[in-house]
Amino acid sequence: MELQTERTILRPFTEGDAEDLYAYAQDPRVGPIAGWKPHESVEASREIIRTVFAAPHVFAVVDRETGRVIGSAGFVAPHMPGAAAHEGRSSEIGYALSPDYWGRGLMSEVAAELLRYGFEELGLDEIWCTHYRENHRSRRVIEKSGFWYAFTENLSDEFYTDRPTCFYFITREMWEKRGK
Repeated sequence: MELQTERTILRPFTEGDAEDLYAYAQDPRVGPIAGWKPHESVEASREIIRTVFAAPHVFAVVDRETGRVIGSAGFVAPHMPGAAAHEGRSSEIGYALSPDYWGRGLMSEVAAELLRYGFEELGLDEIWCTHYRENHRSRRVIEKSGFWYAFTENLSDEFYTDRPTCFYFITREMWEKRGK
């Protein structure tokens, strides 16, 4: 399975992507703002590829120009209230991007393709996305993608207890009215 945007290719991760993943995942500006610790080695990145990134509908974000993996994006297990009630019709997207590519609109491009894929190919009725309150870059991607703010809840991760987390959603109907 491969998805494409104007400037990226979204494809499944392979173990051969471990060095590219490590190149950006070791950066302390990337993981903690998304709730995970920076990778400590190429082998740690390879293990993430074998486990976390092996999940269905999780993609390596590949820069078309260089062929390098510059991020990750895809559907993750939803952790919003009532998720079990919507199982199979609702999901959540998550993403991370190398700081070398921040500020170029790439993740908004990727998010738009994930929304299309989720609604048209996976048959979802609603898609959620979250960001920690201090992650203004992620908030901007979410807003540009047409998500609507729902609520903020304090969640805990390996770095923080009671970290304010902002929840957003978009329904298939909202997405279709936006003009996809």
